[in-house]
Amino acid sequence: MSATRQDLATREGQQPVEQARARNTLLPLVDIFEDEEGILLVADLPGVSSSDLDIQVNDNVLSLEGEIKVDVPSGTEASFAEIRGTRYERRFTLSRELDTGKIDADLKNGVLRLRVPKRAEHRPRRIEIKS
Repeated sequence: MSATRQDLATREGQQPVEQARARNTLLPLVDIFEDEEGILLVADLPGVSSSDLDIQVNDNVLSLEGEIKVDVPSGTEASFAEIRGTRYERRFTLSRELDTGKIDADLKNGVLRLRVPKRAEHRPRRIEIKS
């Protein structure tokens, strides 16, 4: 559990879910998997298109922000809507052993798969034995 572990969490002592509710922002569900090559982050972002998703890394902080846009036919307005928040937002502190310059992201059917490789010097390597 070394690559990325903890959300940037506490603002005035609140937990991430409480912070999101206070801002009327949805907190996407995320799974993080780690292997020898790096980490894979899988986030559920239903209703977000790739054009409405912003992914940034600044000082080893990974930020995911997406906006839900509901298509309303022209000439109509929503008389009832159950979606309270219109944005997703989540931040993660990344380990310095990760190569943030080589992040690969793919969004399909509302699921974001983001691969962050480890820097070469932090990957295991096999050493040949000379005889």
